[in-house]
Amino acid sequence: MDHTGFLVGNLTLDLAIFAWFVAQVIKTILHFIVNRNLDLKRMVGSGDMPSSHSAFICAATMSIGQVCGWRDPMFSLSAAIALVVMYDACNVRRCAGEQAKVLNYMIEHMDQIPPELKECKRLNESLGHTLPQVIAGAVLGSVIGLAGPVIL
Repeated sequence: MDHTGFLVGNLTLDLAIFAWFVAQVIKTILHFIVNRNLDLKRMVGSGDMPSSHSAFICAATMSIGQVCGWRDPMFSLSAAIALVVMYDACNVRRCAGEQAKVLNYMIEHMDQIPPELKECKRLNESLGHTLPQVIAGAVLGSVIGLAGPVIL
């Protein structure tokens, strides 16, 4: 079985990129359905459903397992990194997004705030993910990562 990739010549990286792209397309479509406006920034933005970070790392992890074997140290390392990425998406980045909401509210509602702080760029509030968003991204990436080496 030839395991060369279709984008950059590396099957694992190609499947990860493809999973990220599919997640971003789904995210953009869901945003359009819910908000009735096409926001193409969703194609590169973080946050929302499904987690493209989770899709990316899970596609890479599963394709490594398929190609190298489930007992290979590369699979173990990739699985460990996947857990860190998904934990970060669900906890650290989500908390940063919640802090951004509070700071944005404070900036908008404080009359005593110095003018130079009022001119600060609005912070991104959509940084992290809920657990269902991370799971959806993980499932999407896992399916692509498992099927890719078999189909291609």
